Amino acid sequence: MSLRSRTAGTVLALAVPFALAAVPPDAAPVPEADPFVWTDLTPAYTATADYQYEPFAVTDGYTPVGGCTKDTATGKGGAGYHYVNPAHVGSLDPAEPAGLLYETDSDGGRALVGVEWIVRAGTAATAPTLFGQTFQGPATLPGVGSVYTLRAWIWKDNPSGLFAPWNPTVTCP
Repeated sequence: MSLRSRTAGTVLALAVPFALAAVPPDAAPVPEADPFVWTDLTPAYTATADYQYEPFAVTDGYTPVGGCTKDTATGKGGAGYHYVNPAHVGSLDPAEPAGLLYETDSDGGRALVGVEWIVRAGTAATAPTLFGQTFQGPATLPGVGSVYTLRAWIWKDNPSGLFAPWNPTVTCP
């Protein structure tokens, strides 16, 4: 069994039981997620488990865009560093998030904290929905342009909610 397979299996075994800047500053509050949404998010866990080791994400086509993103307008938290896979922009497949969100860990490396689905605003007249949630935006994501986004904080708890645009526990150096 490869290290990547063991890592994914271990992460899923530990994460799933515990599981039961591209957002405008005036974004509406995020409604509570359906408690069964974690079942729908399982493909996202499986697809991104290996990316807890940031070099695997880069090898698989995710590239860093911009610096660390935080909400400077209202101070609601941060989103961290965005890594985007252009091949997944526009996808509403739970197993193909276009973005990965990282923060700096205690060793100076990158820790995966969330995932993000990104749809270009020009391709959708209204904000799309996924997991019963309406995407935020449109807003501008560096290197991508005007987009709608939906963030899911599946790798780090967010006291503001699973799908909140900002996480108050994510900080930028």
